[in-house]
Amino acid sequence: MSTGEPKPYHHGELRPALLHAASGIIREAGIDALSMRRLADRVGVSRTAPYHHFKDKNELLCAIAEMGFADQDRMIGALIEGIGTDDGARLFENWVHAYIRFAHDNPETYDLMYGKEIWKQGEPTAVLRQVSKASFRLWVELVGELQRQKVLPASPPALRTAQACWATLHGLARLLIDGVYVQPGDLDEIANTAVELLTQRACGRDVPGTSA
Repeated sequence: MSTGEPKPYHHGELRPALLHAASGIIREAGIDALSMRRLADRVGVSRTAPYHHFKDKNELLCAIAEMGFADQDRMIGALIEGIGTDDGARLFENWVHAYIRFAHDNPETYDLMYGKEIWKQGEPTAVLRQVSKASFRLWVELVGELQRQKVLPASPPALRTAQACWATLHGLARLLIDGVYVQPGDLDEIANTAVELLTQRACGRDVPGTSA
């Protein structure tokens, strides 16, 4: 808790400071522990200052989720830049590993990006809706390229394939975050298995349970 006078922040500096501090509170004590008052005290500003940047706690949580999507998009961009789109098999394998590790390393942010706190119990802002849809479109475009390279099955269409692949990765991420899988050393093996299962039909191997 702040014990001195409110700190002087330039307008452009306070918003990122608030987001950083809010993320820290959530990481330490969970979403329920975050309040606008506690946030102001943590940053050392007046208790009205956060409201100049966020209408309420819901809008603050949405802003943290937006940062998560931005980080995830940068992760995809870095993979594409480092590997290129020509080596689709390697790109997909690295993406699966990176996605699961991102969720494992950022569980609180991941919960806000894809969890009920915002999407069911709260109200996603227009900006968050736009950012999340743009992020998923990036994923669909990548899946389409992987289908053209026959890394992923050509059918169903890219949208449905992207949804199914994401659902698989999201399920694994949730099991890790919720503590069902508790050994970090299992991450790579789980990711490798996911890659094999998602790509085996494209590689001409029979999928268990689908043979006549």
